[in-house]
Amino acid sequence: MRIFATIKIALRALRRNKMRSLLTMLGIIIGVGAVIGSVSLTSGATKQIEDQVSSLGESVVTVFSGNFTQGGMRGGWGSAPTLTVEDTDAILNNVPNVVAVSPEVRDRDQVLANGMNWNTQVMGESPDYPQIRNWPMASGAVFGDQDVRSLAKVAIIGQTVVDELFPNENPLGQTIRIRNLPFKIVGILSPKGFNLFGQDQDDIVVVPYTSHMHRITARTFVNDILVEAANDGAIDKVQSDITDLLLTRHHSKEQDFTVRNQLELMQMVTSTSKEMEFLLAGVAAVSLAVGGIGIMNIMLVSVTERTREIGIRMAVGARATDILIQFLIEAVTLSAIGGTIGIMLGMAFSMVIASSRHMPTITPVFWIAIAFVSSALIGVISGFYPAWKASKLDPIDALRYE
Repeated sequence: MRIFATIKIALRALRRNKMRSLLTMLGIIIGVGAVIGSVSLTSGATKQIEDQVSSLGESVVTVFSGNFTQGGMRGGWGSAPTLTVEDTDAILNNVPNVVAVSPEVRDRDQVLANGMNWNTQVMGESPDYPQIRNWPMASGAVFGDQDVRSLAKVAIIGQTVVDELFPNENPLGQTIRIRNLPFKIVGILSPKGFNLFGQDQDDIVVVPYTSHMHRITARTFVNDILVEAANDGAIDKVQSDITDLLLTRHHSKEQDFTVRNQLELMQMVTSTSKEMEFLLAGVAAVSLAVGGIGIMNIMLVSVTERTREIGIRMAVGARATDILIQFLIEAVTLSAIGGTIGIMLGMAFSMVIASSRHMPTITPVFWIAIAFVSSALIGVISGFYPAWKASKLDPIDALRYE
């Protein structure tokens, strides 16, 4: 029963000085709120980035033209046309765990339809493109292998092109002109929004790659090759096998191509976000330390103010441990309540910011637990010395204290 009586005395002491207790908690509230707010926003931003990377396709390996040495000059990917449709067929037929491929050619063109025009990205792809990019159709269907073989003038379009050229109309079955060539619209891609690099993914027209290469641009090389692996676990092996195969096909010891996968991009982005998350949490933790110093100062003042009270309690039978526990409870209660308020304010702040910036916010339970436990520990650490000092007071000297 003695411990419960000690707790009641500690809480009664805090209630007697409500304003001082609130001001003492302010440092903890700000520190914990800053930690939770910053972590919630960075976690939400990380999730948004991960979703955007996933929207580019899962288990995808991309082979880019370039990364070559020629005449003493060295270039990065995309700097020279080195990939062909035959490379695509070789990857599909000879590399295990490859489920889909699409040779990719791209240009920006002014397209016309319905009496209007729009400058957009025109992509030449295989029928596997929506599957590789994890991009379902909103309506209509993807062109087929027969369309690729026959150089058919068919196209699927993104939502931005629909909005610009066919407002309040159904574009399916209508004609869109690319370099004055009529292409029949057979499908509409589901809206995806902007990607990781700030590009509007829906501002796109997709045609069979053979139609693009032979009817629109008259080229023999492709810009890059999209490859879908059977699963994430097969990506590294697929990437290695593609490298070996293309080195053999291109009869070169130096790579004239670059192979990258989505997991590399995901890891790079998430590692940067994690570093930012811990950096912001570390900066916010300084506020927690300041809050702990504030609690220690106030508790020392409280010990000085209540010296006679401590002497009276000791005179009527309170032990040194009772005094120690009483002041520890006061310090821990201050920091725990401050931590709880800080958690709620941090979550509310992150939600307001996220809502105004139209971005998701996620508050990991792990960080909530860390913030609460940290605030309680700060209460114990900052309150221990004042509590120990109070417990060591001599009852006679305490009763004489004015």
